[in-house]
Amino acid sequence: MRPYGVPCAFALSIATALLLGATTDGFEIRHTDNNAEHIAARRRASNENISPDENNKQFWYDAGNNLLRKKLNSERQYGVAKNVIFFIGDGMSIATLASARIYMGQKQNNTGSEKEMLSFEKFPFTGLSKTYCVDSQVADSACSATAYLTGVKGNIETIGVSGAVSNRDCLASNEPANQAVSSMRWAQRAGKRTGVVSNMRVTHATPAGAYANVAQRNWECDDDVFIDELADKSCTTQPDIARQLIERETGQNLNVVMGGGRAKFFPNTEKDQQNFNGQRRDGRDLIKEWLNINRTSGASSAYVTDRSQLKSVNTSETDYLLGLFASSHMSYNLLANKSQEPTLVEMTEAAIEVLSKGDAGYYLFVEGGLIDWAHHSNMAQLALDEAVMLSKAVGRAAELTSREDTLIVVTSDHSHTMTINGYPHRGSDILGHPMIALPDQMPYSTLSYANGPSYKARYNLSNDKTDDPQYEFPSMVNLTWETHGGDDVAVFASGPWAHLFVGNYEQNYIPHAISYAAQMGPGAELERKHVADSSSVKILVSSSLAVFTALVALLLR
Repeated sequence: MRPYGVPCAFALSIATALLLGATTDGFEIRHTDNNAEHIAARRRASNENISPDENNKQFWYDAGNNLLRKKLNSERQYGVAKNVIFFIGDGMSIATLASARIYMGQKQNNTGSEKEMLSFEKFPFTGLSKTYCVDSQVADSACSATAYLTGVKGNIETIGVSGAVSNRDCLASNEPANQAVSSMRWAQRAGKRTGVVSNMRVTHATPAGAYANVAQRNWECDDDVFIDELADKSCTTQPDIARQLIERETGQNLNVVMGGGRAKFFPNTEKDQQNFNGQRRDGRDLIKEWLNINRTSGASSAYVTDRSQLKSVNTSETDYLLGLFASSHMSYNLLANKSQEPTLVEMTEAAIEVLSKGDAGYYLFVEGGLIDWAHHSNMAQLALDEAVMLSKAVGRAAELTSREDTLIVVTSDHSHTMTINGYPHRGSDILGHPMIALPDQMPYSTLSYANGPSYKARYNLSNDKTDDPQYEFPSMVNLTWETHGGDDVAVFASGPWAHLFVGNYEQNYIPHAISYAAQMGPGAELERKHVADSSSVKILVSSSLAVFTALVALLLR
Protein backbone atom coordinates (compact mmCIF):
# COMPACT_ATOMS: atom_id res chain seq x y z
CA MET A 1 0.00 0.00 0.00
CA ARG A 2 1.27 3.47 -0.94
CA PRO A 3 -0.50 5.96 1.37
CA TYR A 4 0.97 8.99 -0.43
CA GLY A 5 0.14 7.78 -3.97
CA VAL A 6 -3.12 9.71 -4.40
CA PRO A 7 -1.86 13.01 -2.96
CA CYS A 8 1.31 12.77 -5.07
CA ALA A 9 -0.70 12.06 -8.20
CA PHE A 10 -2.97 15.00 -7.39
CA ALA A 11 0.01 17.28 -6.79
CA LEU A 12 1.53 16.12 -10.06
CA SER A 13 -1.64 16.91 -11.97
CA ILE A 14 -1.78 20.39 -10.38
CA ALA A 15 1.87 21.02 -11.21
CA THR A 16 1.28 19.88 -14.80
CA ALA A 17 -1.70 22.18 -15.12
CA LEU A 18 0.29 25.10 -13.74
CA LEU A 19 3.16 24.33 -16.09
CA LEU A 20 0.83 24.23 -19.07
CA GLY A 21 -0.79 27.44 -17.89
CA ALA A 22 2.58 29.11 -17.68
CA THR A 23 3.46 28.33 -21.29
CA THR A 24 2.37 30.45 -24.22
CA ASP A 25 0.61 27.43 -25.75
CA GLY A 26 -1.32 26.45 -22.65
CA PHE A 27 -2.46 29.86 -21.47
CA GLU A 28 -3.11 33.13 -23.25
CA ILE A 29 -3.27 36.52 -21.57
CA ARG A 30 -5.96 38.53 -23.30
CA HIS A 31 -5.96 42.31 -23.39
CA THR A 32 -9.60 42.41 -24.41
CA ASP A 33 -12.29 44.31 -22.52
CA ASN A 34 -15.55 42.45 -23.04
CA ASN A 35 -17.53 44.65 -20.68
CA ALA A 36 -19.88 46.83 -22.74
CA GLU A 37 -20.33 49.29 -19.87
CA HIS A 38 -16.55 49.80 -19.61
CA ILE A 39 -16.27 50.40 -23.34
CA ALA A 40 -19.12 52.92 -23.31
CA ALA A 41 -17.63 54.72 -20.28
CA ARG A 42 -14.26 54.98 -22.01
CA ARG A 43 -15.93 56.44 -25.10
CA ARG A 44 -17.76 59.03 -22.98
CA ALA A 45 -14.55 59.92 -21.16
CA SER A 46 -12.76 60.39 -24.47
CA ASN A 47 -15.42 62.81 -25.65
CA GLU A 48 -15.15 64.78 -22.39
CA ASN A 49 -11.38 64.80 -21.85
CA ILE A 50 -9.70 64.56 -25.22
CA SER A 51 -9.40 67.16 -27.95
CA PRO A 52 -11.26 66.00 -31.10
CA ASP A 53 -8.02 66.68 -33.01
CA GLU A 54 -6.51 63.59 -31.42
CA ASN A 55 -8.96 61.42 -33.32
CA ASN A 56 -7.51 62.69 -36.60
CA LYS A 57 -4.48 60.75 -37.84
CA GLN A 58 -3.08 63.94 -39.35
CA PHE A 59 -2.80 65.41 -35.85
CA TRP A 60 -0.33 62.69 -34.86
CA TYR A 61 1.55 62.83 -38.16
CA ASP A 62 1.99 66.58 -37.69
CA ALA A 63 3.02 66.18 -34.06
CA GLY A 64 5.62 63.56 -34.94
CA ASN A 65 7.01 65.50 -37.91
CA ASN A 66 7.16 68.77 -35.96
CA LEU A 67 9.19 67.13 -33.24
CA LEU A 68 11.41 65.48 -35.86
CA ARG A 69 12.09 68.87 -37.49
CA LYS A 70 12.92 70.32 -34.08
CA LYS A 71 15.36 67.48 -33.41
CA LEU A 72 16.94 67.84 -36.85
CA ASN A 73 17.47 71.56 -36.31
CA SER A 74 18.80 71.25 -32.78
CA GLU A 75 22.49 71.99 -32.37
CA ARG A 76 25.01 70.62 -29.95
CA GLN A 77 26.61 73.25 -27.77
CA TYR A 78 30.31 73.15 -27.08
CA GLY A 79 32.49 75.79 -25.48
CA VAL A 80 32.69 75.89 -21.69
CA ALA A 81 29.88 75.78 -19.14
CA LYS A 82 30.71 78.81 -17.03
CA ASN A 83 27.88 77.88 -14.65
CA VAL A 84 26.47 74.50 -13.63
CA ILE A 85 23.16 73.91 -11.85
CA PHE A 86 22.65 70.30 -10.83
CA PHE A 87 19.17 69.29 -9.63
CA ILE A 88 18.33 66.04 -7.84
CA GLY A 89 14.74 64.93 -7.42
CA ASP A 90 15.34 62.51 -4.57
CA GLY A 91 13.41 59.32 -5.32
CA MET A 92 12.02 60.76 -8.57
CA SER A 93 11.45 57.54 -10.49
CA ILE A 94 10.19 57.47 -14.07
CA ALA A 95 6.77 56.41 -12.74
CA THR A 96 6.87 59.52 -10.55
CA LEU A 97 7.62 61.69 -13.60
CA ALA A 98 4.70 60.24 -15.58
CA SER A 99 2.30 60.62 -12.67
CA ALA A 100 3.52 64.11 -11.74
CA ARG A 101 2.97 65.53 -15.20
CA ILE A 102 -0.61 64.19 -15.19
CA TYR A 103 -1.15 65.53 -11.66
CA MET A 104 0.19 68.93 -12.72
CA GLY A 105 -2.14 69.11 -15.71
CA GLN A 106 -5.17 68.01 -13.70
CA LYS A 107 -4.44 70.62 -11.01
CA GLN A 108 -4.55 73.21 -13.80
CA ASN A 109 -7.81 71.70 -15.15
CA ASN A 110 -6.16 70.89 -18.45
CA THR A 111 -7.82 68.25 -20.62
CA GLY A 112 -5.49 65.68 -22.06
CA SER A 113 -3.11 66.23 -19.15
CA GLU A 114 -1.22 63.06 -20.07
CA LYS A 115 0.53 65.19 -22.72
CA GLU A 116 1.82 67.71 -20.17
CA MET A 117 5.57 68.06 -19.69
CA LEU A 118 7.56 69.04 -16.63
CA SER A 119 9.97 71.91 -17.28
CA PHE A 120 13.05 69.70 -17.57
CA GLU A 121 11.31 67.13 -19.77
CA LYS A 122 11.58 69.78 -22.50
CA PHE A 123 15.37 69.72 -22.30
CA PRO A 124 16.97 68.57 -25.57
CA PHE A 125 19.07 65.68 -24.22
CA THR A 126 18.00 62.74 -22.08
CA GLY A 127 19.71 59.63 -20.73
CA LEU A 128 19.43 56.91 -18.10
CA SER A 129 21.74 56.22 -15.18
CA LYS A 130 22.28 52.99 -13.25
CA THR A 131 21.92 53.59 -9.54
CA TYR A 132 23.23 50.49 -7.71
CA CYS A 133 25.90 50.77 -4.97
CA VAL A 134 29.12 48.77 -4.79
CA ASP A 135 27.48 46.42 -2.27
CA SER A 136 23.76 46.81 -2.98
CA GLN A 137 21.46 46.24 -5.96
CA VAL A 138 19.17 49.00 -4.68
CA ALA A 139 20.78 52.28 -3.65
CA ASP A 140 20.18 54.60 -0.76
CA SER A 141 20.69 58.37 -0.98
CA ALA A 142 24.16 58.20 0.57
CA CYS A 143 26.00 55.92 -1.83
CA SER A 144 24.15 57.46 -4.79
CA ALA A 145 25.14 60.99 -3.70
CA THR A 146 28.73 59.78 -3.54
CA ALA A 147 28.44 58.54 -7.12
CA TYR A 148 26.92 61.60 -8.76
CA LEU A 149 28.81 64.19 -6.69
CA THR A 150 32.30 62.65 -6.51
CA GLY A 151 32.47 60.30 -9.49
CA VAL A 152 33.17 57.28 -7.24
CA LYS A 153 30.73 54.52 -6.29
CA GLY A 154 30.72 53.44 -2.66
CA ASN A 155 28.82 51.20 -0.25
CA ILE A 156 25.29 51.73 0.97
CA GLU A 157 24.88 54.21 3.87
CA THR A 158 28.38 55.67 3.36
CA ILE A 159 29.10 59.16 2.01
CA GLY A 160 32.11 60.48 0.12
CA VAL A 161 34.19 57.32 0.47
CA SER A 162 35.07 54.43 -1.83
CA GLY A 163 33.95 50.82 -1.61
CA ALA A 164 36.98 50.14 0.61
CA VAL A 165 34.95 51.67 3.46
CA SER A 166 32.19 49.49 4.86
CA ASN A 167 29.24 50.77 6.87
CA ARG A 168 30.44 52.35 10.16
CA ASP A 169 34.12 51.69 9.50
CA CYS A 170 35.21 55.13 10.69
CA LEU A 171 38.92 54.23 10.71
CA ALA A 172 38.89 53.31 7.02
CA SER A 173 36.82 56.42 6.22
CA ASN A 174 39.59 58.64 7.63
CA GLU A 175 42.19 57.20 5.28
CA PRO A 176 42.83 59.83 2.56
CA ALA A 177 43.20 57.07 -0.02
CA ASN A 178 39.58 56.03 0.65
CA GLN A 179 38.10 59.52 0.55
CA ALA A 180 36.52 60.85 -2.64
CA VAL A 181 36.84 64.54 -3.50
CA SER A 182 33.53 66.28 -4.10
CA SER A 183 32.84 68.01 -7.41
CA MET A 184 32.09 71.05 -5.23
CA ARG A 185 35.77 71.08 -4.37
CA TRP A 186 36.68 70.75 -8.03
CA ALA A 187 34.62 73.88 -8.69
CA GLN A 188 36.15 75.79 -5.77
CA ARG A 189 39.66 75.01 -6.98
CA ALA A 190 38.65 76.33 -10.40
CA GLY A 191 37.66 79.63 -8.79
CA LYS A 192 33.92 79.06 -9.00
CA ARG A 193 31.44 80.04 -6.32
CA THR A 194 29.54 77.06 -4.93
CA GLY A 195 26.24 76.38 -3.21
CA VAL A 196 24.03 73.62 -1.82
CA VAL A 197 20.23 73.94 -1.46
CA SER A 198 17.84 71.31 -0.10
CA ASN A 199 14.43 71.12 1.55
CA MET A 200 15.80 68.35 3.77
CA ARG A 201 18.31 68.77 6.59
CA VAL A 202 21.49 70.18 5.04
CA THR A 203 23.34 67.39 6.86
CA HIS A 204 21.10 64.71 5.34
CA ALA A 205 22.60 62.11 2.99
CA THR A 206 22.08 63.90 -0.33
CA PRO A 207 23.42 67.39 0.49
CA ALA A 208 26.14 65.87 2.68
CA GLY A 209 27.51 64.20 -0.45
CA ALA A 210 28.66 67.65 -1.55
CA TYR A 211 31.12 68.12 1.32
CA ALA A 212 31.38 65.14 3.74
CA ASN A 213 33.36 61.92 4.06
CA VAL A 214 31.72 59.60 6.56
CA ALA A 215 31.16 55.89 7.15
CA GLN A 216 27.54 56.23 8.30
CA ARG A 217 25.01 58.67 6.84
CA ASN A 218 23.12 59.06 10.14
CA TRP A 219 26.08 60.63 11.93
CA GLU A 220 24.79 64.14 11.29
CA CYS A 221 25.80 65.46 14.73
CA ASP A 222 27.77 64.09 17.67
CA ASP A 223 24.65 62.86 19.46
CA ASP A 224 23.82 60.66 16.47
CA VAL A 225 27.18 58.91 16.87
CA PHE A 226 26.81 58.46 20.64
CA ILE A 227 23.37 56.83 20.36
CA ASP A 228 24.42 54.50 17.54
CA GLU A 229 24.84 51.15 19.30
CA LEU A 230 26.83 49.73 16.39
CA ALA A 231 29.34 52.57 16.27
CA ASP A 232 32.82 51.92 17.56
CA LYS A 233 33.78 54.22 20.45
CA SER A 234 36.65 55.62 18.42
CA CYS A 235 34.08 57.04 15.98
CA THR A 236 32.90 59.55 18.59
CA THR A 237 36.18 61.43 18.23
CA GLN A 238 35.71 61.89 14.48
CA PRO A 239 33.96 65.00 13.09
CA ASP A 240 30.27 64.48 12.44
CA ILE A 241 28.64 65.74 9.23
CA ALA A 242 27.62 69.13 10.66
CA ARG A 243 31.17 69.72 11.88
CA GLN A 244 32.56 68.78 8.49
CA LEU A 245 30.34 71.42 6.91
CA ILE A 246 31.80 74.06 9.23
CA GLU A 247 35.38 72.84 9.69
CA ARG A 248 36.54 71.24 6.46
CA GLU A 249 37.71 73.07 3.39
CA THR A 250 34.90 72.17 1.00
CA GLY A 251 32.08 72.84 3.46
CA GLN A 252 33.30 76.11 4.89
CA ASN A 253 33.97 77.51 1.41
CA LEU A 254 30.43 76.93 0.17
CA ASN A 255 28.99 80.36 -0.62
CA VAL A 256 25.41 79.20 -0.13
CA VAL A 257 23.96 76.56 2.19
CA MET A 258 20.18 76.47 2.59
CA GLY A 259 17.68 73.94 3.90
CA GLY A 260 16.59 72.45 7.21
CA GLY A 261 18.45 70.76 10.06
CA ARG A 262 19.05 73.61 12.50
CA ALA A 263 19.07 71.27 15.53
CA LYS A 264 22.25 69.56 14.32
CA PHE A 265 24.20 72.83 14.71
CA PHE A 266 23.60 74.03 18.28
CA PRO A 267 23.67 72.60 21.83
CA ASN A 268 20.98 70.40 23.33
CA THR A 269 20.86 72.82 26.29
CA GLU A 270 19.46 75.60 24.09
CA LYS A 271 16.29 76.20 22.10
CA ASP A 272 15.86 77.82 18.70
CA GLN A 273 13.32 80.50 17.75
CA GLN A 274 10.66 77.82 17.23
CA ASN A 275 11.30 76.44 20.73
CA PHE A 276 13.03 73.28 19.49
CA ASN A 277 16.06 71.95 21.35
CA GLY A 278 19.40 71.55 19.68
CA GLN A 279 20.95 68.10 19.47
CA ARG A 280 24.66 68.69 20.01
CA ARG A 281 26.26 67.18 23.13
CA ASP A 282 29.57 69.00 22.72
CA GLY A 283 28.09 72.40 23.60
CA ARG A 284 29.26 73.94 20.34
CA ASP A 285 27.21 76.47 18.42
CA LEU A 286 28.28 75.75 14.86
CA ILE A 287 26.11 78.53 13.47
CA LYS A 288 28.11 81.14 15.40
CA GLU A 289 31.30 79.40 14.33
CA TRP A 290 30.18 79.60 10.69
CA LEU A 291 29.59 83.34 11.05
CA ASN A 292 33.09 83.76 12.50
CA ILE A 293 34.96 81.80 9.81
CA ASN A 294 37.88 83.91 8.60
CA ARG A 295 37.32 84.04 4.86
CA THR A 296 38.60 86.47 2.24
CA SER A 297 39.04 90.07 3.31
CA GLY A 298 35.84 92.09 3.18
CA ALA A 299 33.57 89.07 2.57
CA SER A 300 30.07 89.48 4.00
CA SER A 301 28.06 86.68 5.61
CA ALA A 302 24.35 86.37 6.39
CA TYR A 303 22.42 83.81 8.46
CA VAL A 304 18.63 83.56 8.00
CA THR A 305 15.98 81.37 9.59
CA ASP A 306 12.69 82.16 7.83
CA ARG A 307 11.20 83.29 4.54
CA SER A 308 10.96 86.98 5.40
CA GLN A 309 14.62 87.10 6.43
CA LEU A 310 15.63 85.40 3.18
CA LYS A 311 13.58 87.89 1.18
CA SER A 312 15.30 90.78 2.95
CA VAL A 313 18.84 89.59 2.13
CA ASN A 314 20.69 91.91 -0.22
CA THR A 315 21.99 89.13 -2.45
CA SER A 316 24.19 91.48 -4.49
CA GLU A 317 26.18 92.35 -1.36
CA THR A 318 26.23 88.91 0.27
CA ASP A 319 29.19 86.60 -0.29
CA TYR A 320 28.18 83.78 2.07
CA LEU A 321 24.60 82.82 2.92
CA LEU A 322 23.48 80.22 5.47
CA GLY A 323 19.76 79.54 5.72
CA LEU A 324 18.39 76.98 8.20
CA PHE A 325 14.61 77.15 7.98
CA ALA A 326 13.52 74.23 10.15
CA SER A 327 14.74 72.26 13.14
CA SER A 328 14.67 69.07 11.07
CA HIS A 329 13.45 68.66 7.48
CA MET A 330 11.43 71.42 5.89
CA SER A 331 7.68 70.93 5.34
CA TYR A 332 5.90 69.55 2.29
CA ASN A 333 4.80 72.27 -0.08
CA LEU A 334 1.11 71.40 0.40
CA LEU A 335 1.41 71.49 4.20
CA ALA A 336 3.98 74.22 4.79
CA ASN A 337 3.50 77.52 6.58
CA LYS A 338 4.46 79.72 3.62
CA SER A 339 5.05 82.72 5.87
CA GLN A 340 7.77 80.80 7.71
CA GLU A 341 9.43 78.57 5.13
CA PRO A 342 10.61 79.62 1.67
CA THR A 343 9.79 77.35 -1.26
CA LEU A 344 12.38 75.42 -3.22
CA VAL A 345 11.87 77.94 -6.03
CA GLU A 346 12.63 80.87 -3.73
CA MET A 347 15.74 79.22 -2.30
CA THR A 348 17.00 78.38 -5.80
CA GLU A 349 16.42 81.94 -6.96
CA ALA A 350 18.26 83.45 -3.97
CA ALA A 351 21.16 81.02 -4.41
CA ILE A 352 21.60 81.93 -8.07
CA GLU A 353 21.58 85.62 -7.20
CA VAL A 354 24.31 85.21 -4.57
CA LEU A 355 26.43 82.90 -6.72
CA SER A 356 26.18 85.02 -9.87
CA LYS A 357 28.60 87.59 -8.43
CA GLY A 358 31.67 85.57 -9.37
CA ASP A 359 33.50 86.23 -12.64
CA ALA A 360 34.54 82.57 -12.92
CA GLY A 361 30.96 81.29 -12.68
CA TYR A 362 29.40 78.95 -10.16
CA TYR A 363 28.28 75.42 -9.36
CA LEU A 364 24.93 75.07 -7.59
CA PHE A 365 23.50 71.78 -6.31
CA VAL A 366 19.76 71.69 -5.52
CA GLU A 367 17.84 68.78 -3.97
CA GLY A 368 14.09 68.32 -3.96
CA GLY A 369 14.26 65.75 -1.19
CA LEU A 370 10.66 65.58 -0.06
CA ILE A 371 9.65 63.52 -3.11
CA ASP A 372 11.52 60.66 -1.48
CA TRP A 373 10.20 61.38 2.00
CA ALA A 374 6.57 61.23 0.82
CA HIS A 375 7.10 58.00 -1.12
CA HIS A 376 8.53 56.36 2.01
CA SER A 377 5.15 56.99 3.66
CA ASN A 378 3.15 55.87 0.58
CA MET A 379 1.81 59.44 0.31
CA ALA A 380 1.78 59.63 -3.47
CA GLN A 381 0.05 63.00 -3.81
CA LEU A 382 2.68 64.73 -1.68
CA ALA A 383 5.42 63.06 -3.73
CA LEU A 384 3.89 64.19 -7.02
CA ASP A 385 3.38 67.72 -5.75
CA GLU A 386 7.02 67.89 -4.66
CA ALA A 387 8.09 66.73 -8.13
CA VAL A 388 6.04 69.56 -9.62
CA MET A 389 7.74 71.98 -7.20
CA LEU A 390 11.13 70.74 -8.40
CA SER A 391 9.96 71.34 -11.96
CA LYS A 392 9.11 74.92 -11.04
CA ALA A 393 12.54 75.43 -9.47
CA VAL A 394 14.23 74.11 -12.62
CA GLY A 395 12.04 76.35 -14.75
CA ARG A 396 12.97 79.39 -12.68
CA ALA A 397 16.67 78.51 -12.90
CA ALA A 398 16.36 78.30 -16.68
CA GLU A 399 14.71 81.74 -16.76
CA LEU A 400 17.50 83.30 -14.70
CA THR A 401 20.33 81.83 -16.79
CA SER A 402 21.38 81.43 -20.41
CA ARG A 403 21.71 78.16 -22.29
CA GLU A 404 24.81 79.63 -23.88
CA ASP A 405 26.92 79.48 -20.71
CA THR A 406 24.94 77.46 -18.14
CA LEU A 407 24.67 73.68 -18.03
CA ILE A 408 21.57 72.46 -16.19
CA VAL A 409 21.36 68.77 -15.30
CA VAL A 410 18.29 67.20 -13.68
CA THR A 411 18.14 63.61 -12.46
CA SER A 412 17.27 61.38 -9.50
CA ASP A 413 19.38 59.39 -7.09
CA HIS A 414 17.18 56.28 -7.14
CA SER A 415 13.63 55.19 -7.84
CA HIS A 416 10.77 54.02 -5.61
CA THR A 417 8.26 51.18 -5.68
CA MET A 418 5.25 53.25 -6.79
CA THR A 419 3.63 52.16 -10.05
CA ILE A 420 1.04 53.74 -12.34
CA ASN A 421 -1.07 50.79 -13.44
CA GLY A 422 -4.32 49.33 -14.71
CA TYR A 423 -6.05 50.62 -17.85
CA PRO A 424 -7.63 53.89 -16.69
CA HIS A 425 -9.21 55.97 -19.43
CA ARG A 426 -7.76 59.31 -20.44
CA GLY A 427 -8.66 62.03 -17.99
CA SER A 428 -9.00 59.63 -15.06
CA ASP A 429 -8.04 61.19 -11.75
CA ILE A 430 -4.42 60.18 -11.25
CA LEU A 431 -5.15 60.02 -7.51
CA GLY A 432 -8.33 57.99 -7.99
CA HIS A 433 -9.41 54.36 -8.30
CA PRO A 434 -11.26 54.18 -11.62
CA MET A 435 -10.74 50.50 -12.40
CA ILE A 436 -12.64 47.49 -11.08
CA ALA A 437 -10.91 44.16 -10.46
CA LEU A 438 -13.05 41.41 -11.99
CA PRO A 439 -12.30 38.65 -9.43
CA ASP A 440 -13.66 40.60 -6.44
CA GLN A 441 -15.56 43.40 -8.21
CA MET A 442 -13.83 46.04 -6.08
CA PRO A 443 -12.00 49.15 -7.32
CA TYR A 444 -8.24 49.56 -7.23
CA SER A 445 -6.15 52.73 -7.38
CA THR A 446 -4.10 53.79 -10.39
CA LEU A 447 -1.16 54.46 -8.07
CA SER A 448 0.07 51.79 -5.68
CA TYR A 449 3.25 50.63 -3.97
CA ALA A 450 5.04 47.31 -3.81
CA ASN A 451 5.61 47.81 -0.08
CA GLY A 452 5.22 50.27 2.76
CA PRO A 453 3.23 51.24 5.86
CA SER A 454 -0.18 51.40 4.15
CA TYR A 455 -0.58 47.66 3.71
CA LYS A 456 -4.09 46.32 4.36
CA ALA A 457 -5.94 43.19 3.37
CA ARG A 458 -7.92 43.77 0.17
CA TYR A 459 -10.95 45.97 0.89
CA ASN A 460 -13.38 48.23 -0.94
CA LEU A 461 -11.68 51.63 -1.04
CA SER A 462 -14.61 53.44 -2.67
CA ASN A 463 -15.01 55.69 0.34
CA ASP A 464 -11.30 56.45 0.77
CA LYS A 465 -10.45 60.15 0.48
CA THR A 466 -7.64 59.76 -2.00
CA ASP A 467 -7.51 63.52 -2.57
CA ASP A 468 -6.29 64.02 1.01
CA PRO A 469 -2.60 65.01 0.66
CA GLN A 470 -1.67 62.57 3.44
CA TYR A 471 -3.66 59.64 2.07
CA GLU A 472 -1.51 56.52 2.01
CA PHE A 473 -1.94 54.66 -1.26
CA PRO A 474 -2.20 50.85 -1.10
CA SER A 475 0.90 48.72 -0.72
CA MET A 476 1.39 44.99 -1.16
CA VAL A 477 3.99 44.17 1.53
CA ASN A 478 3.70 45.55 5.04
CA LEU A 479 6.81 47.53 6.00
CA THR A 480 7.38 50.40 8.42
CA TRP A 481 8.85 52.43 5.55
CA GLU A 482 8.42 51.95 1.83
CA THR A 483 11.73 51.11 0.16
CA HIS A 484 13.64 52.49 -2.79
CA GLY A 485 13.54 50.80 -6.19
CA GLY A 486 16.51 49.58 -8.18
CA ASP A 487 15.49 50.67 -11.68
CA ASP A 488 17.42 53.19 -13.75
CA VAL A 489 16.51 56.86 -13.45
CA ALA A 490 16.20 59.54 -16.12
CA VAL A 491 18.78 62.30 -16.71
CA PHE A 492 17.84 65.56 -18.47
CA ALA A 493 20.37 68.15 -19.65
CA SER A 494 20.46 71.54 -21.33
CA GLY A 495 23.34 73.88 -22.16
CA PRO A 496 27.00 73.43 -23.12
CA TRP A 497 27.94 69.77 -23.60
CA ALA A 498 24.45 68.60 -22.61
CA HIS A 499 24.71 65.90 -25.29
CA LEU A 500 27.25 64.12 -23.07
CA PHE A 501 24.31 62.94 -20.96
CA VAL A 502 22.67 60.89 -23.73
CA GLY A 503 22.68 57.10 -23.38
CA ASN A 504 22.74 54.61 -20.52
CA TYR A 505 25.61 54.87 -18.06
CA GLU A 506 26.79 54.39 -14.51
CA GLN A 507 25.63 57.08 -12.12
CA ASN A 508 29.20 58.03 -11.25
CA TYR A 509 29.71 59.18 -14.88
CA ILE A 510 27.57 62.28 -14.29
CA PRO A 511 30.14 64.43 -12.38
CA HIS A 512 32.83 63.48 -14.88
CA ALA A 513 30.69 64.83 -17.72
CA ILE A 514 29.98 67.98 -15.68
CA SER A 515 33.70 68.31 -14.99
CA TYR A 516 34.53 68.23 -18.70
CA ALA A 517 31.76 70.65 -19.63
CA ALA A 518 32.77 73.19 -16.97
CA GLN A 519 36.54 72.63 -17.19
CA MET A 520 36.90 71.91 -13.50
CA GLY A 521 38.32 68.87 -11.78
CA PRO A 522 39.65 65.84 -13.66
CA GLY A 523 37.68 66.65 -16.82
CA ALA A 524 39.60 69.89 -17.24
CA GLU A 525 42.73 67.86 -18.02
CA LEU A 526 41.18 66.10 -21.02
CA GLU A 527 41.78 67.34 -24.53
CA ARG A 528 39.04 69.59 -25.90
CA LYS A 529 37.74 67.74 -28.93
CA HIS A 530 35.54 70.42 -30.45
CA VAL A 531 35.74 74.10 -31.31
CA ALA A 532 34.11 76.48 -28.89
CA ASP A 533 31.56 78.08 -31.19
CA SER A 534 28.78 75.88 -32.54
CA SER A 535 28.46 78.23 -35.54
CA SER A 536 32.05 77.30 -36.44
CA VAL A 537 31.01 73.67 -36.42
CA LYS A 538 28.23 74.45 -38.89
CA ILE A 539 30.65 76.34 -41.15
CA LEU A 540 33.12 73.44 -40.96
CA VAL A 541 30.42 70.92 -41.86
CA SER A 542 29.17 73.10 -44.74
CA SER A 543 32.70 73.50 -46.08
CA SER A 544 33.32 69.76 -45.87
CA LEU A 545 30.09 69.04 -47.74
CA ALA A 546 31.03 71.54 -50.43
CA VAL A 547 34.44 69.91 -50.94
CA PHE A 548 32.85 66.45 -50.99
CA THR A 549 30.27 67.55 -53.58
CA ALA A 550 32.97 69.05 -55.78
CA LEU A 551 35.01 65.85 -55.68
CA VAL A 552 32.00 63.73 -56.59
CA ALA A 553 31.27 66.03 -59.53
CA LEU A 554 34.84 65.67 -60.79
CA LEU A 555 34.68 61.88 -60.56
CA LEU A 556 31.40 61.74 -62.49
CA ARG A 557 32.73 63.78 -65.47
